[in-house]
Amino acid sequence: MLGTTLVLLLALLAAAIPVAGALGTLGLLLDKIYSKMPLSLALGEVAWSSSKDFLLVSIPMFILLGEILLRAGVAERMYAAMVKWLAWIPGGLMHSNIGACAIFAATSGSSVATAATVGTVALPLVKKHGYNERLFLGTLAAGGTLGILIPPSINMIIYAVLTDTSIPKLYLAGIIPGLGLALLFMAFVGICCMVKPAWGGRTESVSWSERVASLVDLLPPLGIFLVVVGSIYAGLATPTEAASLGVVAALGLAAFYKKLSIAMMKEVMENTMRTTAMVMMIIVAAYFLNFVISAIGLTTMLTDFIAGLGLSKFEMLIALVIFYLILGCFMETLSMMITTIPIVAPVMFGLGFDPIWFGIIIIILIEMALITPPVGLNLFVVQSLRTHGTLNDVIVGSVPFVGIMVLLILLLTIFPGLALWLPNTFG
Repeated sequence: MLGTTLVLLLALLAAAIPVAGALGTLGLLLDKIYSKMPLSLALGEVAWSSSKDFLLVSIPMFILLGEILLRAGVAERMYAAMVKWLAWIPGGLMHSNIGACAIFAATSGSSVATAATVGTVALPLVKKHGYNERLFLGTLAAGGTLGILIPPSINMIIYAVLTDTSIPKLYLAGIIPGLGLALLFMAFVGICCMVKPAWGGRTESVSWSERVASLVDLLPPLGIFLVVVGSIYAGLATPTEAASLGVVAALGLAAFYKKLSIAMMKEVMENTMRTTAMVMMIIVAAYFLNFVISAIGLTTMLTDFIAGLGLSKFEMLIALVIFYLILGCFMETLSMMITTIPIVAPVMFGLGFDPIWFGIIIIILIEMALITPPVGLNLFVVQSLRTHGTLNDVIVGSVPFVGIMVLLILLLTIFPGLALWLPNTFG
């Protein structure tokens, strides 16, 4: 049964069927092949129960927030300010890419939106300043992954819904690992450019007065972060209400920069509805698939198989990392979370792993899937912004950053306090 399921899933994905369609079709096929009852009759109930959670309302709100900021000109101003502060470090603008991604991640909640926004601003500068193009592309694709680790994060909300975990504690737990991962990325770029100075391009001198003056352009995204995350920790708003406050603040910024218009809002609403529809279709299809595999006994079979391996706590963690690395090569991140977490989370919690700590590990593993070929979304996003070259350039530039994410998981395993100190202190 397990082998048939994997073969069917890979065949559907290889056929270039949209992810939601592939998951839903797999559920229907498993129903026809293995179930004695017509499980498809429960599809309506599954669709309703999987989409009525109040927390899920925050997803379109965070998508709307990112769309408004994208068109309000915040990204261009923020990136220019990061260039003034970071361009002197070996690697120049590549550090600005990572720094800008980290700051924008604190407002958008989406890795794809982060990579697309910063990439749009940064890519025209590659040839102009003579950077190693593959490494430059890698910083954009990998930097974009920070969008789901640094709060607020749509994927953390999904994890919280699936595991009944505290969102505020998850958000607190993601801050130090998120900033730490950004610093590890920058350290790697700096080392590469010290070993190969030609990769670092040509830097421009910037006076301290220019740097200080540019700080005003870093305040809006940080202000949005404080509005969204601060209102949650102050007890003034739920995550859904905080996302709505962020949208109001973003609209205020758009009006201040004279970007707010009917045409702009029409485009924002259309893109938000399109993205939200895609996300919710994946959620409904994945929940139906989970319902089917549970009803036909596949979940119990998988759990018994894992328990029968007799692996220790940390051997299981290593096996999980390898599993997600392989799965991330074939599945989109959101569908991968919804289909696997209900199965693996109870096993890992039973072994004694903290749900908050494990949530951060899962998010990092999901980040890897964004930059591992052939289905890494951020790879395609960055490539779509280029006017030349092949996807292979983005892949080669991104591969080293996967190793850095594995290093972060190792550090979190040795020092779990990196993720748990903030939620244990302030949660």
